[in-house]
Amino acid sequence: MRRGYLAASAFAVIVTMIAAPLSGTATAANDPGAAKASSRWLATKLKPDGTLDNPSGGSLPDHGLMLDVLFAMHAAGEGARAEPIMKFLDDQGHATDYFTWDGLAPGAGYDKIIVGGSVAKTLVAAQVSGRNPRKFDGYDLVAETQGAIMRKGPDKGRISDYSKDPKLADAVTNNANMFGQALGVIGLAVAGKNDRLAIDKLLTQQCSEGYFRVFFGTIPTTETGDHVTPDGRKVSTCDEGKPFDQSSTDGDATGLALSALLAAKKAGATGLDAPIAKTVSWLKANQTPGGGWGGGVGTEAPNTNSTGLIVQALADAGGADAAVDKGVRYLKSAQANAAADAGNKLAGELGAIAYDPASYDAARSSGISGLDTWIRASAQASLGLSQVGFFSLAKGESLPPATGVPETPAPVTQPHKPKPTTPKAKKFVTPRASTGARVSTVAAVTTPADATPAVRLGAYLTNRLVGGDHVEVTEDGKTYVDYDATADVVLALRALDQQPDAVARASRFLLKPEAVQAYAHGAPYEQGEASYAEPLAKLVLVAEFAKSDAAGPLRADLVKLRGADGEFTDTGSFADADRTVERHAWVVLATAADPGPAVELLLSRQCADGTFPKHLDTAECGSGDLAATAAAVTALVARPRTDAVPPTRRPDGWTERRVSAFVSAVGALGVRPTGEGLVTGEGGEVDIALSATVAAARQTAGLDASGTAHSLGKLVRQDGGFAKGTGGETDFPTSSAAAQGVAGRSWLTAADSPLSPAIRLPLTAGTDTPALAAAQSDDQPAWVIWGIAGLVVLLLLTATALVFVLRRFTKKKGVTP
Repeated sequence: MRRGYLAASAFAVIVTMIAAPLSGTATAANDPGAAKASSRWLATKLKPDGTLDNPSGGSLPDHGLMLDVLFAMHAAGEGARAEPIMKFLDDQGHATDYFTWDGLAPGAGYDKIIVGGSVAKTLVAAQVSGRNPRKFDGYDLVAETQGAIMRKGPDKGRISDYSKDPKLADAVTNNANMFGQALGVIGLAVAGKNDRLAIDKLLTQQCSEGYFRVFFGTIPTTETGDHVTPDGRKVSTCDEGKPFDQSSTDGDATGLALSALLAAKKAGATGLDAPIAKTVSWLKANQTPGGGWGGGVGTEAPNTNSTGLIVQALADAGGADAAVDKGVRYLKSAQANAAADAGNKLAGELGAIAYDPASYDAARSSGISGLDTWIRASAQASLGLSQVGFFSLAKGESLPPATGVPETPAPVTQPHKPKPTTPKAKKFVTPRASTGARVSTVAAVTTPADATPAVRLGAYLTNRLVGGDHVEVTEDGKTYVDYDATADVVLALRALDQQPDAVARASRFLLKPEAVQAYAHGAPYEQGEASYAEPLAKLVLVAEFAKSDAAGPLRADLVKLRGADGEFTDTGSFADADRTVERHAWVVLATAADPGPAVELLLSRQCADGTFPKHLDTAECGSGDLAATAAAVTALVARPRTDAVPPTRRPDGWTERRVSAFVSAVGALGVRPTGEGLVTGEGGEVDIALSATVAAARQTAGLDASGTAHSLGKLVRQDGGFAKGTGGETDFPTSSAAAQGVAGRSWLTAADSPLSPAIRLPLTAGTDTPALAAAQSDDQPAWVIWGIAGLVVLLLLTATALVFVLRRFTKKKGVTP
């Protein structure tokens, strides 16, 4: 199981925390009936205790989404339906699971770590629901929000993530963003505590064009003062961040920032008229012809989440009636309604709002898929239908009570028992309303227009490293360090032989003790001792590439997980039970000097056609999985690094069985690639990641992978990355996986690799392994190769004359080398 990446799509990520707020009074363009229908549909999705499952798994519910639903219900005049949410958070004492780290590791002192954006959002939720924000789950949320505003230093004025306990200060990375900043400004304005430092910090994040960026960025500076970090950097303004690629437009951040400015102005703040007017002008100018707005990086296309937030803010600001009316029509075009959907697949989901009109149209015939995405979309889009601004909403205003809006039947809800799931080896950083991939805080790597595909891809991957040394992913309003993706980027850049400085930084990051504990041992999720085999294996390889002394202890921890049968078994509450061949291949590679019975276990799982199955617990199979086969080939051929040329005869220590299995597996990899070296899926579309994986495995076996490199080079996009197939948006995991194919080689054969191939095809005619010399053709399927080879052996035993004839025949067929 992959520990880190992700799982959630870019739009599902954005939908999460965005759905936070709004501010103002309704205009003539609002649609109370549509808003109430949405809230009633949302009520059917809440569990009896008021929670919503976290799609990322784990025992904690999705607190951020629960508050988004609460805002939508109150704005629509359906606040009573949100009361179970408040009971869970306040009465039952679960709010601290959201705005501190205590829920991740109870009793470990993490209740002293405050998540700025979460505490601000909880403050607004308490105000909206009519609870006492000064005594909510035992906390004074007004004071806590004020305390999260840094009063000095580089983050002065920023609503931040921080630790009240100095001993835990190093555990916290301040990734608080503009959503938390805006929510804090709103909550304090409603409480009558306008904080000028926070308001002014918000304004620094508005670019001269009028939009707001979502992430605070740091830039190098020669300035002096306490606003400069020890390494000579400062938090940039939006305009200052532009040369560093830190200031992409973001519709969601702009809409919420507008709501915050309006709230602060209503609470008495001055000097905000010009920034508000500039924001309104930018939003009006950037509405799409269809009436919608997009978000930020990764969600630029118009969607109901961004549009709902922006419509609410524009309605509150006034002077944009035409844009608001057009936005409402866009929102309603994606909502299930009785007039259009009676009798189709959405008949039981009236009021639900899709992420965009295309998703709604698809669901009319196929039904809702990805329920979590629909819940997020409905919650935030509903705000644009209600058009009750956050300031007014938190002051107790909402739409009038229900007036004949039909109820959506509530389905029978079974009691939910959370299932233990892998925490994906991520360290929780902060909730955010992100738009997917984050921008690096080091200077962006640029490439000339005529740069090679490898150079361009290397730059793209490096620019995805946050702070220049790690990958982050945002899921459901929370940001995680994606250690697994970071390790993959290190190996990808090794294969490409690009960006050595980035490789060194990311390697050092992964090998820090706290990173090892999080990635390989599940901190802070695990309550007892735990070890994960695949992360340990990748860390061993990263350490050996970097010639780090950490490799020895890491390998020792890994070997402890190996059983007598050769299988490596995770320990801990979040042990990986997904027994894949790919996972086993990683641990074989990391223990190549002493694999024990692990190789024999792998050999015993080979399928009849030479491939390997996806799962290690498949005892017998006729045909397996191409990616698993590529992983097995790489694992079987690896040996500790040597400068000697790989032999074309059976290496010392190799059994005939291993050679036979290896050659037949390599032959199986030659079945599906096209003449261009690319692998296509069942639908006929090129599978970029699989093409690269297969090419890398074949290259380790000594076969030519230049065709794949040439073909993939043509598919590199303008930004240096790859889409999943031959179209669509650039996809970071696909881009990382494509590196070996673009390079035309495996990381195993890269410079400074700790491993090298133990054998090279084609085998010499004098090999002591019968008939294997016939198995190296690049253009014959495995069954043809082995059928002919077997025929040769059989006829050799029967008639010398026929051997001569058949040898001539097979040579014409191109089978022999």
